[in-house]
Amino acid sequence: MNVSIEGQVVEVAADASCRDALREVLSGKKLKTVLAAKCGTTTLDITATVPAGCEEITPVYADTPEGLDLLRHSTAHIMADAVKRLFPSAKVTIGPSIQNGFYYDFDVERPFTTEDLEAIEAEMTKIIREAAPFTCEVVSKEEAKKIFADMGENYKLELIDAVDDDVVSIYRHGEFADLCRGPHLPTTGYVKAFKLMSVAGAYWRGDEKNPMLSRIYGTAFADPKALKKYLNHLEEAKKRDHRKLGTALDLFSFQEEGGVGMAYWHPKGALVRTILEDFERKEHLKRGYDIVQAPQILKRELWERSGHYDNYRENMYFTEIDEVPYGVKPMNCVAHMLIYKSHMRSYRDLPMRYFELGVVHRHEKSGVLHGLMRVRQFTQDDAHIICRPDQLQEEIVGVLNFVKDIMNVFGFEYSLELSTRPEKSIGEDADWELATDSLIKALKAIDLPYEINEGDGAFYGPKIDVKLRDCLDREWQCATVQCDFTLPERFDLGYVGEDGERHRPVMVHRVILGSVERFIGILTEHYAGAFPTWLAPVQARVLTVTDAHNEFAEKVKAELLKEGIRIEADTRNEKLGFKVREAQVSKIPYMLVIGDKEIEEQGVNVRMRKGENLGLKSISEVAELIKADCEEPFKSGGLSYRFS
Repeated sequence: MNVSIEGQVVEVAADASCRDALREVLSGKKLKTVLAAKCGTTTLDITATVPAGCEEITPVYADTPEGLDLLRHSTAHIMADAVKRLFPSAKVTIGPSIQNGFYYDFDVERPFTTEDLEAIEAEMTKIIREAAPFTCEVVSKEEAKKIFADMGENYKLELIDAVDDDVVSIYRHGEFADLCRGPHLPTTGYVKAFKLMSVAGAYWRGDEKNPMLSRIYGTAFADPKALKKYLNHLEEAKKRDHRKLGTALDLFSFQEEGGVGMAYWHPKGALVRTILEDFERKEHLKRGYDIVQAPQILKRELWERSGHYDNYRENMYFTEIDEVPYGVKPMNCVAHMLIYKSHMRSYRDLPMRYFELGVVHRHEKSGVLHGLMRVRQFTQDDAHIICRPDQLQEEIVGVLNFVKDIMNVFGFEYSLELSTRPEKSIGEDADWELATDSLIKALKAIDLPYEINEGDGAFYGPKIDVKLRDCLDREWQCATVQCDFTLPERFDLGYVGEDGERHRPVMVHRVILGSVERFIGILTEHYAGAFPTWLAPVQARVLTVTDAHNEFAEKVKAELLKEGIRIEADTRNEKLGFKVREAQVSKIPYMLVIGDKEIEEQGVNVRMRKGENLGLKSISEVAELIKADCEEPFKSGGLSYRFS
């Protein structure tokens, strides 16, 4: 039969393997980098027979996302084999690939520790050197149950029972066998670079009523160079951990005495928040948003009407006042709809854009709390746009352009993901189709690429998620745009149309930064605590050589304060080198040194936090220098730094 491979049509025998077919086109060296093959949308082992009717075979290379996924899953099998060799009584459960790696869960007599990882890695290296082929065996469910029962692997029996088909596949390499759909590497020898990362506990199937298992995390890459780069990124991420920097720079803290999952903002951290929030307020007002503010708690009946009580109550907090049940708001949309309903609206009034830096509370499990990235109380830069259906696409485009402008200020690249209707949702099919179509049309109108994330929309509507990338190439989901025809119906929102009749508006839920706490956590790690000058809580610090220079230092500080510069003076009786190092550790952008010469010239010697020395500058020159530095990130988007 004829098959197309990388643009060439070749004839292959009916019983040819995918490797045989690929060999017709690929050189021997290139063929060695192929891990599997795709026929249409189906990925096959490279040793599998080319299916009848297959018109095109696509090689799956080791350095592609699909190739890495396959590589990591196979490495998980190798790790399980190594564990069984070293700990024969261990029972294996599941071992999937995940983003940037893989894990495998084991039922063992004692949990694994990090000290065990070195021995497991050494055993894995032996298995890799054996270059044992991965082979697939398709058997009936009953035969599979007998195989795993004889091995004492009772967790596999439960997994087999959950399979709908009459047959299952078992993958073997050497003496190790595992229940698996595959595909896998040709041999264990294809693993060139791996590392076991950590251990953790995990309940079987994520249910706390089930046994606690011992999980080992690992990663694998196509080559040692890629692995080294990844490990270096992890080391850099540790240095940039916002929790450590938050303490070192005195930005914020977490006080278990007062409750977990809630940040306490210290003066410098609160100032960073204030600068960021003032910037956002100004940019929203420029774009026709109205600032609103709503209560922290609303009657439970409103959350029942909105669908939050049925679909989200496990993440909510409830209380009772005068025997009336209330819910602490996890979102701001309900309150904004009540503001809209306070007056009769005309078609001429729309769109109405309500913006609130709204504090919300969500009951996150203690195990997932993580510094500012995952908290129970946070502030959303939340807005709800209530508009006519004919205005919907233009409003979505406006939000996406707003996101673009703001991300440019911070230098973030980002990608877009369209999330469709989840299994647990409210609303009519027709409304969901219309909402999804509106988001797609907006994306196409401004020619932005996007990916589809099936079934991950909000329970009331589909959404566009914005995933930004930081300097370590990590993805963070921040901005989102959600299209909602359902809640306006449930809350009976309306407007009087041009025809004098009552019509139903549409609502767009959107955030730009998302959680302010989380965004500041991301910024802290992205900049390694060295915030850009416009956002730095202290923009400059005056450093004196001796006490004789203190009076002039206070004069410099006072004059720069009048210019709007955030400045402080270090007039302690310490060596200058010590003061400079402390200022650099504190990530202060500008250090203004004063000695005898500076007093004589009525200026300061300017040093930067990265070590550059700009030399002697007058006070007015320093003010202009810092102001220009603040303005720089805003130029490309036509935005401005001054927030007053």
